[in-house]
Amino acid sequence: MDEVTSCGGAVPEGYAVRSVRADEWRAARELRLAALRDPLAHLAFLETYEDAVERPDAYWKERTEGAAEGVRGRQQIIAETEAGGWAGTVTVLVEEPGVRDYFGEIIERRQGHLVGVFLREGHRGRGVGEALFAAASEWARGAGIERVRLFVHEGNGRAAAFYRRAGFVASGVTVEGDAGRELEYVREPV
Repeated sequence: MDEVTSCGGAVPEGYAVRSVRADEWRAARELRLAALRDPLAHLAFLETYEDAVERPDAYWKERTEGAAEGVRGRQQIIAETEAGGWAGTVTVLVEEPGVRDYFGEIIERRQGHLVGVFLREGHRGRGVGEALFAAASEWARGAGIERVRLFVHEGNGRAAAFYRRAGFVASGVTVEGDAGRELEYVREPV
């Protein structure tokens, strides 16, 4: 499956969950910048607002095109309100065996890696995050993925609690990131 337009989980009333389209780079940029202004951004993301806001339009176009509907190997999924605003996002990266991940470790099996998870304030606690994760899982299954993982900073209790509610469990794998210790959470089967 290349495109997500619905998901196995319930999408809350007033929202649609779907894959981003290649021409939506401006909205993708705006949502990413909003995520980087979140009070916990320094624990959750690998870049700063100051760096991201300076990136040229070409960067945002390429980034969005590379994770848009119909692209294999990665998919950015968004939750959109009835009014057309973007409430949240998650991106699924397909990791292949033998390749090094961001932390320099060798990937041992084909798996999905969830990154860029963000929900705007006011949309949290309504089931939007669960719908995003259900859509990400649907896309991963369609791509032949049986296991997904993500990393969460040990100080980001809000995110860790959500991931546990979404069926993820701590694997026991830890890595040292730029901001401190990151814990791997996995869900298998997807």
